[in-house]
Amino acid sequence: MCEEAMRSRVLVVGATGRLGGSLVRASLAAGQPTFALVRPHHLAVPDSAPLRSLTGATLVKGSLEDYPSLLEAVRQVDVVICAVPTKQALKQKTLIRAIKEAGCVKRFIPAEFGLDPTKVQIYGMDHGFYEKKIEIRHLIESEGIPHTYICCNFFMRYLLPSLVQPGVDAPPRDDVKIFGDGNTRGVFVEETDVAKFTICTIDDPRTLNKTLYLRPSGNVYSMNELVDLWEKKINKFLNKIYIAEEQLLKNIQDAPVPSKMDLIFIYSAFINGDQTYFEINSSMEGTQLYPHLLLLSSFWPSNRGCWKNTILLFQFTKPQKL
Repeated sequence: MCEEAMRSRVLVVGATGRLGGSLVRASLAAGQPTFALVRPHHLAVPDSAPLRSLTGATLVKGSLEDYPSLLEAVRQVDVVICAVPTKQALKQKTLIRAIKEAGCVKRFIPAEFGLDPTKVQIYGMDHGFYEKKIEIRHLIESEGIPHTYICCNFFMRYLLPSLVQPGVDAPPRDDVKIFGDGNTRGVFVEETDVAKFTICTIDDPRTLNKTLYLRPSGNVYSMNELVDLWEKKINKFLNKIYIAEEQLLKNIQDAPVPSKMDLIFIYSAFINGDQTYFEINSSMEGTQLYPHLLLLSSFWPSNRGCWKNTILLFQFTKPQKL
């Protein structure tokens, strides 16, 4: 049998989004026959930026709202990866139904790509954000669908560009807010790296029906550590304003949506420690499970006043913090 015939065929749902596009490109780079589910209105503009980013993939017309097209797409593949945003998480029920009916999918990776919803400690204040993901997990498992959950914590493009200062787009030059005592650590990972690790799992029996965590040591920082990095970069000490837990909770209560959600996620990560308070089995941490990956994005502030990814090269070694 030829190598092409042995490779798993991968369908990415949500392919025109930022993470979805990264997943398509990572799948293609790994040599997987790759299919991208694309809504009809995107296909109507073939030269659009979302479609240009999917060059090399087989474009399949369909959507989560169109069950016949979804079933037809699923029947062509071995692996389904969903990258829709959390507000659409429950729409995956239709996708799960199609996977069950098709009967050919050997691995489903649902749209999690964040904190482990079974570990967060903010139930009742997150407006159902994580409950949706847990509901989808329960459905996947009750239907007996082979799966892998990817828990990568924060994407680098979220909160990090402002040094975790809600409501602004660049790190501060004078005053900086630090939530809690500033010592609780969070995790930020670049989407392109999340995609590469995700594709590694699709044919790996070690990750079947398990959760893969991404917590690279070079990407785990407290607010105090982030501020220290930034101060060294700009050669200036900032005025640190510490926001106590009680004050942050009050700010959450008073804030409008969507600012409220940013504050809730800050509370979760940098007060509760929801990304780092629990131990991870090294066999289920991505950089330990796949040490052969050569590129891992860590971060370092650039002179232009924004955060710039720095590529750390490693091979068969644990990534080191800058």
